[in-house]
Amino acid sequence: MRLDGKVVVITGAAGGIGSALARRFATEKTAALVLADLDGDAAAALAASLPGEAVGVEADVTNEDQIAEVVDETLARYDRIDLFCANAGITSGAALEATDEVWARTWAVNVMSHVYSARAVLPAMLERGSGYLLHTCSAAGLLTAVGDAPYAVTKHAAVSFAEWLSITYGSRGVKVSALCPQGVDTPMLQEGLKAGHIGAKVTAAGGAVLSAEHVAETVVAGLDAERFLILPHPEVAKYYLHRATDTDRWLTGMRSLRDSLS
Repeated sequence: MRLDGKVVVITGAAGGIGSALARRFATEKTAALVLADLDGDAAAALAASLPGEAVGVEADVTNEDQIAEVVDETLARYDRIDLFCANAGITSGAALEATDEVWARTWAVNVMSHVYSARAVLPAMLERGSGYLLHTCSAAGLLTAVGDAPYAVTKHAAVSFAEWLSITYGSRGVKVSALCPQGVDTPMLQEGLKAGHIGAKVTAAGGAVLSAEHVAETVVAGLDAERFLILPHPEVAKYYLHRATDTDRWLTGMRSLRDSLS
C-alpha cells in the first residue's frame, strides 16, 4: 500500500511509535490522518503540528463504543478508512505476582483493542473490497517478554489474531501487517528501565534500541511491500527461526540472558 491519498486512523497516536507513524505518514501526502489517544489534547496538538489534513480525538481503546465512534465519525467525514493502525499497547513489568486486574488491563489494551477496531472497521472495508490493518504487536509476540508474563502472553495473542485476520479476510481485499519491533526508544521502554524491570533490561541488552522514527520508516516500507511481518530489527527473523527449529536451545539461551541481568 502506498500512503499517498489514503485515509488513515492511528490509535495510541500521541506518543512513541504512534506519533512517529503520524509524522512519517504525513510526509507521504495522506488524504487525512485521524489520531486517537487516551490523551485527546496531546493527539489534537500533534494533529495541529502536521502538514495536510489531520485531526486528533480522544478515545479509550479498551472501550468498544469509543472505537466504533472513531470509525463511524471518520467514515462520515471522509467516506472511507484505507488503513487502520491498532497501535496502543502497555507493559506490566510483572510476573506471577501480577494481579487479575493487571492481567485484565493488559489483555484489554494489547488484545481486545485490536478486536474492537477490527469489528468496527472491517464491514466498510469488506464492502469496498479493500483496506489495510496494521497491528503493533512487538517482537515479544514472536519470541517472549522476559520478566513480563502479561505482556508476553498478550503480544503472542495479538500476533495470532493478526494472522487469523489475514487468513480470513486476505482473499477479500483486506491486507494485514503485524509490526514486531524489539527495543524502541519510547517512554514505555524508558519507564521500564527506570523502574528496574528485568524485561526492559533484557530488551535494552538484547539488540539495538531503535528510534521510533526508524520504526516508522520501516513501517512505510513494509506497507509498500505488503509484508505480514514488519520487523524493524531484522535479526528477530533469525531468532524466530531458531526458536522454531531448536526450541530447547533457544530456551536455554533466554534463561542465560535473563539470569545474567537478574
